[in-house]
Amino acid sequence: MKIYAFHLLNDYSGSPKVLMQLVKGWIKNDISVHLVTSSGRNGFLSNIPGTTYHYFWYKWAANPVLRLCNLILSQILLFFTLYSKVTKEDIIYVNTILPFGAAFLGKLKGCKIVYHIHETTVKPAIFKKFVFGIAKLMANDVIYVSKFLSKQEHFKSSKVHVLYNAIEQKYLEKAIENRRKTITPCKVLMVCSLKKYKGVQEYLSLAEDNPQYQFRLVLNASKEDIAVFFTNNSLSSNIKIYDTQLDLHPFYKWADVILNLSRPDGWVETFGLTIIEGMAYGLPAIVPPVGGITELVVENKNGFLVDCRDRALLNKKLNQLLENKKTYSKMTAVSIEKINAFSEELFVQNSLAILSA
Repeated sequence: MKIYAFHLLNDYSGSPKVLMQLVKGWIKNDISVHLVTSSGRNGFLSNIPGTTYHYFWYKWAANPVLRLCNLILSQILLFFTLYSKVTKEDIIYVNTILPFGAAFLGKLKGCKIVYHIHETTVKPAIFKKFVFGIAKLMANDVIYVSKFLSKQEHFKSSKVHVLYNAIEQKYLEKAIENRRKTITPCKVLMVCSLKKYKGVQEYLSLAEDNPQYQFRLVLNASKEDIAVFFTNNSLSSNIKIYDTQLDLHPFYKWADVILNLSRPDGWVETFGLTIIEGMAYGLPAIVPPVGGITELVVENKNGFLVDCRDRALLNKKLNQLLENKKTYSKMTAVSIEKINAFSEELFVQNSLAILSA
């Protein structure tokens, strides 16, 4: 079996990390993996041993029109870069909805085409209709990261599968080793992209409202971009902001609770990788009340479901979690138990079953 796995932008966000786990698992199972991604930057998909790399040009742009033009050009280049290499016997694995050029390539070559769908929030609406339309037309199999997403973006003409993201085995082992034995809950962590719809401003307000707690915000962004974003913000003394971190273990070890404050009016979480990373450390979570992330956190069991736009309720639930030691201990135990559902070995084996069918 030979797999050509396509991903648009190699960075340190969730979707390339998931593909990295799959690629490593496939290689361990003696599968030939060709990874096709953008050139010129490092990310989770960089330097994976045993992988054959193919690169194409793509540059993210803040201007949406220029970004769309760059995407279309990148897919044309992708198509012609791989046209002479891909054969009918190969599997085309499209990670996220964006590398639509890979689907055209696979269709023309007669390959099995597998889409791994991570997202539902794609803007503008006409572009979403375009990329999802291509996927629905081309895909033989569709993998969703949550039940929510499978219902939200259902492909009637394809075989559909729900495959929850997994925690890396090495990560889990280190998390178990590093779990703190004695905890006086007071430390709050959020790890996210530098986007307003990720609830960054709401997180700053939460820190301001709770000077009795310590807050850390880890952003998938450079120090320069962070400085520009927060130019007009006055930060409270109890919050520290960090740029892109290759090792998040020290942050999860430090934290007592993990937050995801994505705004439901701007971004609906389809999974929540940072939440299961926190769960590996036994951290309770506060997350939005909508989307696939609600399949990870059960209200009043291992956390709370709160719309970050409700500032009063968010403060109330955070205080309830951190001030009541009995509640906190109960939620910690549930988080530790629940992490077993996200085994990396099971994740890889389930993906192989889909590819082999």
